[in-house]
Amino acid sequence: MKAKKKIKVARILLHIFIIFMMLIWILPTLGLLITSFRPAQEVSKTGWWTVFNSPLKFTQFTLNNYKEVITKAGLGTAFKNSFMITIFGTLLPVIIGAFAAFGLAKIEFKGKSLIYSLIVGLLVVPLQLTFIPILRLYNKLKLSGTFVGLWFAHTAYGLPFAIFMLHNFFVSLPNDLFDSARIDGASLWTSFYKLALPLSVPAIASLVIFQFLWVWNDLLVALIYLGGTKDVAPLTVVLANMVGSYGQNWHLLTAAAFISMVVPLIVFLSLQKYFVKGILAGSVKG
Repeated sequence: MKAKKKIKVARILLHIFIIFMMLIWILPTLGLLITSFRPAQEVSKTGWWTVFNSPLKFTQFTLNNYKEVITKAGLGTAFKNSFMITIFGTLLPVIIGAFAAFGLAKIEFKGKSLIYSLIVGLLVVPLQLTFIPILRLYNKLKLSGTFVGLWFAHTAYGLPFAIFMLHNFFVSLPNDLFDSARIDGASLWTSFYKLALPLSVPAIASLVIFQFLWVWNDLLVALIYLGGTKDVAPLTVVLANMVGSYGQNWHLLTAAAFISMVVPLIVFLSLQKYFVKGILAGSVKG
């Protein structure tokens, strides 16, 4: 009985700690959300927590911040650009990485270990070392300042991690399963499409989350390869420019920042059930 009581007390303390940490994480986001709906004069005079003194007083909230940011600051166009960049910047490395990881995990050929070692080694290469040579190549091919150029860049930068992550999962899949499929007449493509992909949904979903968040929140790669091209500038570039343009009107920055946060939150929350499974993918064979 004493052991059970100790276990219950430990669980209660653990739950209290988790709730406390959750509140610490949510508090800044809540403050950002509330501030984004407050008029400029209210933001400059009082803190965001003062709205709870009279929560039913709707005059202290406004949508003008969002209207001004979307229309005047060009955030609407930047939002579309971010979608264009992120969707293909996520799909391409995931698709190519799945093919490469499956081949390196389940197909026997000479030099496979060396190729995989070189790919894993690319994970430690700083991105900054590639900017100048790739930018020179992009200028010759007229890819700088285009969506296609950013798609290729994010695909190249994301492939080593994608192959590494999916390879660990494909290796953990039993070889007997694929041997049985081959005996039954299944081709290599059928084994990949009908067996490997359905079993690797958690790993692929986790990879999609990582790659999506990285591309969506990227500023450095976009600045380097887009230059001063405003027509294809994503949200991060526009927000960086707003810091200088709206340094005094930071209530507008809160609205812009929350708009940029909405999509990653939706993606993460919708795929979170696969997240832990994907992180542990390949860690235990069975």
